[in-house]
Amino acid sequence: MVRRYVGELQEQEAVDEVFRVTGKQLRPNRNGNLYLQMELSDRSGSLPTRMWNASEDVYRSFENGDYLRVEGTTQLFQGAMQLIATRITLIEPCEVNEEEFLPLTEAEIARLRARLTELLRGLDDPELVMLAECFLMDEEFMGKFTRAPAGIKLHHAYQGGLLEHVVNLMDVASRVAPCYPQIDRNLLVMGAFLHDMAKVDELVYDRDMAYSDEGQLIGHLVMAVGMLEAKVREAEKLSGGPLDGEKVLRLKHMIVAHHGQYDYGSPKLPMTLEALALYYLDNLDAKLFSFHQQLRNDPNAGSPWTHYNQNMGSKLFKGYGERDGTPR
Repeated sequence: MVRRYVGELQEQEAVDEVFRVTGKQLRPNRNGNLYLQMELSDRSGSLPTRMWNASEDVYRSFENGDYLRVEGTTQLFQGAMQLIATRITLIEPCEVNEEEFLPLTEAEIARLRARLTELLRGLDDPELVMLAECFLMDEEFMGKFTRAPAGIKLHHAYQGGLLEHVVNLMDVASRVAPCYPQIDRNLLVMGAFLHDMAKVDELVYDRDMAYSDEGQLIGHLVMAVGMLEAKVREAEKLSGGPLDGEKVLRLKHMIVAHHGQYDYGSPKLPMTLEALALYYLDNLDAKLFSFHQQLRNDPNAGSPWTHYNQNMGSKLFKGYGERDGTPR
């Protein structure tokens, strides 16, 4: 039987398919009856799911990160697709093809890692290349960096998402910098690599995606400064002398200022050209990804417009087919 992915499901469609489950919660409704709320996903996206009249036994029958065979029907709720489940069955990992649940294949991750290495070793600053090598030679760090998500709900929230986001950002930074000769291209590209690196430890992602204790208490901006300091010491041992202090200071500033605004949890506002550029380019990559996800996953298949999107504060225009004028 041909698999029906989340991104292919339509309104009022009967579903009998295997998904990966996260975010399970057992909640009471207004009448005090329990219902199960969870998020089902495959490589194409995720789907909010509810199961009415659930029980403690059903809730305890699986864990976040497990695979479930789910039977039910899709419906629209406040302009978004959801699934109403009527039956769930736990499926053993050996019974599924895990590539159906990972947005990035092993080959794609290998390609992204190779591009990351190419961009870092292509820097024109020998000190930054040596610093980059300290990260690239750290197999434990690189193993986590290639598996970590960039977030747990917003942009690139899947294994390998951090790597994809960072490589996209480094590519964009390397192309934008020559348009502004006053920007240090080497610092901007290196800052793009470093800015979110502490998400490898801020988040946990072996099964379900969540924040670690360190991530909750400290956060990736502060954690990344400590990680950078440790690698600077390694680079100085290899080189036999200190790295340029101002250069390291500018990299630290880019890390702590890349959220750009105090309201977004940034301890400092951007105060250098490279920090300002990193903030806007980082925001651009995240926003374009989220916007595209909204367009791709919108269930309003018969219209060139999406349903009203609460996050965007408007409908989004999908456009028409090029040949026959039908909605995309």
